[in-house]
Amino acid sequence: MSDRSYLSNSYKNILVSETENPGALSTVLITINRPDAMNALNIELMGEVAAVLTAADKDDKAGCSVITGSDKAFAAGADIKEMADADSVQIYIREMFASWDVIRLVKKPVIAAVSGYALGGGCELAMLCDMIVASESAKFGQPEVNLGVIPGAGGTQRLTRAVGKARAMEIILTGRMVTSAEMYEAGLVAKVSADDKYLEDALAIAKSICGKPSIAVRLAKESILKAFDTTVEAGIEFERKNFYFLFSTEDKKEGMQAFVEKRKPGWKHR
Repeated sequence: MSDRSYLSNSYKNILVSETENPGALSTVLITINRPDAMNALNIELMGEVAAVLTAADKDDKAGCSVITGSDKAFAAGADIKEMADADSVQIYIREMFASWDVIRLVKKPVIAAVSGYALGGGCELAMLCDMIVASESAKFGQPEVNLGVIPGAGGTQRLTRAVGKARAMEIILTGRMVTSAEMYEAGLVAKVSADDKYLEDALAIAKSICGKPSIAVRLAKESILKAFDTTVEAGIEFERKNFYFLFSTEDKKEGMQAFVEKRKPGWKHR
């Protein structure tokens, strides 16, 4: 039996809820909740997000997570007050990116539902997720250069891989804000929705994922991410091993048998 206490725990910087999907696994919804700070990300907040996603990864009833903020701000950046007086040694000792590394290793899919500002660390958190659903009014950007620093939570790497060198250079070196339409055209955003539907659409995608066999979903995510840190040849070899492995699962047998019998599969998630 999975420990589901993380759904009812009290958190200081986030709200956590569960959306049940009849006949499928549930969706865990994490809402960033620092309205007085435009949802600025601090170490404590990111630790809470990492803890919830880690617990959801171990929850047999959860299939996907969605991270969102408010309509005005997904997250307007990192909490500058937390960094303003720190020197190099202090910022290193704080290990401010430890929780980010934990989130990067989450096995189940994570969707960012973005509206309003997703700047600096907010943009980086959205990119850390597996896909982004954005409202028409969402604004993305990496304006760290305006503070005399650069992105430190993966912005220079993930943005470049998503939109290419030239566009990443222009966005990061100027620090300008970018519309969701431009980010969709560039390949960073998976879907642009009306301002009153972005969260609904993100939850709909999560529901679809939750209705799939969870082991296949996890290995598909793992294989896609492998494309970013290896050669095509090594990536294909990695993918193929995952493909072979899935032939040992009950869900492979059920899925193919259901296809042959022209019926809906009943996934066992094992």
